[in-house]
Amino acid sequence: MDTLLSYPLIVIFLASIAALVAASEMGHRLGLRAAGEANVSTLEASVLGLLALMLSFTFAMALTRFDARRDALLSEANAIGTAALRAGLLPAPHAAESLKLFHDYVQVRLAIAKRMPTPAEFDAAIARSNEIQMELWRQAKAAMGKDNAMAPTGLYIQALNETFDNQEKRLTAFRTRVPSIVLMALYGISIVAIGFAAYASGLERRRWRLPVYVTALLVAAVILLIQDIDRPIGGFVAVSQQPMIDTASAIANYVVEFEKSAPRR
Repeated sequence: MDTLLSYPLIVIFLASIAALVAASEMGHRLGLRAAGEANVSTLEASVLGLLALMLSFTFAMALTRFDARRDALLSEANAIGTAALRAGLLPAPHAAESLKLFHDYVQVRLAIAKRMPTPAEFDAAIARSNEIQMELWRQAKAAMGKDNAMAPTGLYIQALNETFDNQEKRLTAFRTRVPSIVLMALYGISIVAIGFAAYASGLERRRWRLPVYVTALLVAAVILLIQDIDRPIGGFVAVSQQPMIDTASAIANYVVEFEKSAPRR
């Protein structure tokens, strides 16, 4: 089911409508062919109620994951900003080198959030982030070696550790989505519910297309919204990258100000 991420949302929406309309047409024809009439209103209401419950349950799951991605982004942006600010307290030349590394690091973090990357691009971006982390750690070790009792260096290392930890938290939130089995169950229940509603209309020989089609359209729209919210990147509803953009701008200013204040040789 993760392969759905490679398809545009509009394609998924149209496919959902087609499947639900096909189910309604089939259900209605089966209802017309059924012998006699039956009172299925209670059962119809039960099936539609189950669909409503499933939609609300899945929507809540997707929204929880959306909030987790937003919180992880904010935490990582704050951690990077704090570590970059404290990097300016390191002795030369480690301060300047660390600030440049942070500038590259935040740009990598922003790049993977601009569009849905391919697996290869995503792995390459994470590998580059890890390389920068290792270089930041080497700079911190070198600064600590010059004066291991220096308080600013200790504060910087603490902020650096938090930056590294927050990358993994954000990656975990990025990769966590509504389980495939839940989405499969949602599609299955939707098709059965719409088909059964049309089947009941066929049994009772009542006008059916307008209400059933409208219901199918609404169900398809809600499923689209659930998958949109569940997408980490590339949907209509996306986590704002403004905290990371603000952090990148602040680090760029740190680099400029530090270069201006650095003593001329």
